[in-house]
Amino acid sequence: MFIQFLGTGAGQPSKSRNVSSLALKLLDELNEIWLFDCGEGTQNQILETAIRPRKISKIFITHLHGDHIFGLPGFLSSRSFQSSEEQTDIDIYGPVGIKAFVLTSLKVSGTRLPYRIHFYEFDEKSLGTIFENDKFTVYAEKLDHTTFCVGFRVMQKDLEGSLDADKLKAAGLPFGPLFGKIKNGENVTLDDGTEIIADDYLSPPRPGKVVTILGDTRKCHASVRLAVNADVLIHESTYGKGDEAMARKHGHSTNMEAAQVAKDAGAKRLLLNHISPRFLAKDVSQLRRDAANLFEMVYLVNDLEEVEV
Repeated sequence: MFIQFLGTGAGQPSKSRNVSSLALKLLDELNEIWLFDCGEGTQNQILETAIRPRKISKIFITHLHGDHIFGLPGFLSSRSFQSSEEQTDIDIYGPVGIKAFVLTSLKVSGTRLPYRIHFYEFDEKSLGTIFENDKFTVYAEKLDHTTFCVGFRVMQKDLEGSLDADKLKAAGLPFGPLFGKIKNGENVTLDDGTEIIADDYLSPPRPGKVVTILGDTRKCHASVRLAVNADVLIHESTYGKGDEAMARKHGHSTNMEAAQVAKDAGAKRLLLNHISPRFLAKDVSQLRRDAANLFEMVYLVNDLEEVEV
């Protein structure tokens, strides 16, 4: 599981940072990529990566501000141009209004897609678990921004325990179909009457990973709830130390508030993004250092950077 940041800037593109978008790569787990937000120029950023647009099966939108959605019509259109590959449907999850925005943009521009878009809109009353399959659950909760905005908690379900093949061979079990039975938790009896107890050769189930991806927000209780014990917390850092009043006025967080959320939630790692274009390179380094005084495992991400979960 990897996260690749396609845009880490706030509000408007700058020479060093595009606006909000990130890709959660679940290629080993599902052979899919999930996109979170799709700001202007996201399709251009994808060209700088190894991401195949057809692998993007789901798009999750935190809120309807332009720096988080203006890239959608272009991306959806370009995704259809890969005629050498199979056309696959795409799911879009977002606040009420995302369907109208996408369909109006496509209609006005005369864009016809060779695949279907399945929309799953939500409002304050319909949050909670918004997606679930046999391997992942995605939970959404309202944050505190100037418009309706959510954060997502992506939870991988527990993984199967691993099989101790060497121990099984030493016990006299021949490699083959019987290994599969043990892997499935079935006991096996050998020709000499020896019973092989599956639990003796299987490690306990391993907990799945938790990734918390927050939209724009002031520091709030929901941020902490979404990030409890997360392996990775991705939190906006539009403002810096000492800018708390300005951050609150504009519905955003400082680096120090993000660090406090990570600390309160017991997150393992904090990744800061959504950086204001007013911060220069030297300022960005200071943002990370200041936050590290409160939460040590913090990193400030850059465009196109990839992080393993």
